[in-house]
Amino acid sequence: MKKLNLGILAHVDAGKTSLTERLLHRTGAIDEAGSVDAGTTQTDSMELERRRGITIRSAVASFVLDGLQVNLIDTPGHADFVSEVERALGVLDGAVLVVSAVEGVQPQTRVLMRTLRRLGIPTLVFVNKIDRGGARHDGVLREIRDRLTPGAVALSAVSGIGTRQARSVPLVPDDDPAFAARLGELLAGQDDAFLAAYLDEERPPTGEEYAAELAAQTARGLAHPVFFGSALTGEGLGQLLGGIRDLLPAADGAADGTVDSAHGPADGGADALVNAPLRATVFKVERGPRGEAVAYLRMRSGTLGARERVTLYRVDHLGRVTEHTGRVASVQVFAHGSATVEARAAAGDIVRLRGLKDVRVGDRAGRLDGPPPRRFFAPPALETVVRPERPADAGRLHTALRMLAEQDPSIDLRKDEENADGAAVVRLYGEVQKEILAATLAESFGVQARFDRTRTVCVEKPVGTGEAVEEMDAREHTYFWATVGLRVEPAGPGAGVVFRLAVELGSLPLAFHKAIEETVRTTLRHGLYGWQVTDCLVTLTRTGFASPVSAADDFRKVTPLVLMSALARAGTRVHEPVSSFELEVPAARLSPVLAKLAEAGAVPGVPVAEGDVFRVEGTMPTSRVHDFGGKVPGLTHGEGVFLTELRGYRPAVGDVPVRPRPEGADPLNRDEYLLHVLRRV
Repeated sequence: MKKLNLGILAHVDAGKTSLTERLLHRTGAIDEAGSVDAGTTQTDSMELERRRGITIRSAVASFVLDGLQVNLIDTPGHADFVSEVERALGVLDGAVLVVSAVEGVQPQTRVLMRTLRRLGIPTLVFVNKIDRGGARHDGVLREIRDRLTPGAVALSAVSGIGTRQARSVPLVPDDDPAFAARLGELLAGQDDAFLAAYLDEERPPTGEEYAAELAAQTARGLAHPVFFGSALTGEGLGQLLGGIRDLLPAADGAADGTVDSAHGPADGGADALVNAPLRATVFKVERGPRGEAVAYLRMRSGTLGARERVTLYRVDHLGRVTEHTGRVASVQVFAHGSATVEARAAAGDIVRLRGLKDVRVGDRAGRLDGPPPRRFFAPPALETVVRPERPADAGRLHTALRMLAEQDPSIDLRKDEENADGAAVVRLYGEVQKEILAATLAESFGVQARFDRTRTVCVEKPVGTGEAVEEMDAREHTYFWATVGLRVEPAGPGAGVVFRLAVELGSLPLAFHKAIEETVRTTLRHGLYGWQVTDCLVTLTRTGFASPVSAADDFRKVTPLVLMSALARAGTRVHEPVSSFELEVPAARLSPVLAKLAEAGAVPGVPVAEGDVFRVEGTMPTSRVHDFGGKVPGLTHGEGVFLTELRGYRPAVGDVPVRPRPEGADPLNRDEYLLHVLRRV
């Protein structure tokens, strides 16, 4: 049976989870469609999700459609949970992007479509809520073409739009010359061979040829078919299901972890993937009723069964690979709705696995070859301090946060270096995520916690060049049996930390070289002002050791001292995150909005008139985005649209933000650091 791993994505409240329920019901996977309002949906299984009516964690459900097994992956719609969406994107073969016929294209819709197009994920668009008052057809289709993709083509019209009698009417090239012309022009503009056939007046393309070319261009991410319907009434779902079956490529994951964009299996076919070595990616981890880890994997190749041993590979932020082996207790594949059955998993499957105690999101099973998991969205640019209401709960708080970090590594859990009251620091995408974290700690772990005011995460970048060296001298007292010299200087934007050698690789044992590089990257997590250092080139300029007394630990101890001395001589500047924004404002409200943008430290471009609204693009400090976004509805009488995306970093203005440095010996203070090292010895 062919397999298709299908993501359902949308801006919050566009009807994404309701559509998932209807698809499961229409295909016979469940007996009755659940309701978001009633908290009876298949994919919103957390009590918190059902109570708040939003999706917080990605969820999987399955149905069979004419010999095609479809694994539906329902993702969060709120921007604060974009890390969940990111993990889901890495396992998809195709996607359905849901747009409301009433609200139209919304901010998160644009972010999602931009990402889907960048990744080349075949995507259908479903315009939901055609039965709601205020629903639009032509206007929403125009928004989709202008704001999401020029490759949008409507495959259905709507009669009675905006009423309970709204009906979706399929468009067929053989029956509708005007539609055939619109579809033909779109397809011909993307493919020369089809252009030649389209211009052949003696033998114009048939309906089957239109359909085949549309499927091919959809698979390549060039065309985006648009369907209209209602998840509430089920109208238009038959056409959408036909599009899922006929236009999206089945799951033929290649052995290197990429996804084939053709309908048929690649060289060797599906059997070749099944017979290949095991390759799988962990994209979700949750806890079972007894606290056991439950992992969700996308099978890329090979097979996996219960009671088999499997090796997990993990790559940390320094590029270091660790591996561990465990025995799988059970392997479950999705069968009907959210139900699973014990079965041997094969390439293309989404599986739920129990038995591996130390498993985290991003782990790769079987083999490590192939590209690492990709980052599609910027990391969180905000952080907050979490502390227990009762000091006695500090241990329970850290245990709970550690388990939550297994489920969502983007929170980047670390100890609070500024306070000694059992506090921790977590990174966030926004205030709603903070509210959900607080509720989860209280309800799932029984820990009452309070959160400090959210602050922006800055970075440091070198502004000059600095060098330092520590020499060992056997004739005099030496603290370290190691000689290390380092030079620090700026690297290009987006370079991260670059480590180079200006010495012969054979001048040191390889283990000593690795100890120096790993320590460089670890030390630069805290610069002169406490922020992570980036866009930095570090060059190893001098080395020395004394055999047999020198050890890798000598190089680990001396490297922070040399590095921070060189960094202090180079100097750093703190950079704050800056977000790009797009703002649509009614013409009558443009002046007050521009005034508030100025107060927020924004740098707007020239407003562009688009009908009775103005579109303003520009940048603003990320720290001001949340407050300004909350003012937009009032400033625009509820008619404004505000879209932001992390753009990068710019030099901080005003008071330089400082982050507490780690507890313990500080290599910026040479005497204190040496005293600490001597105590440890």
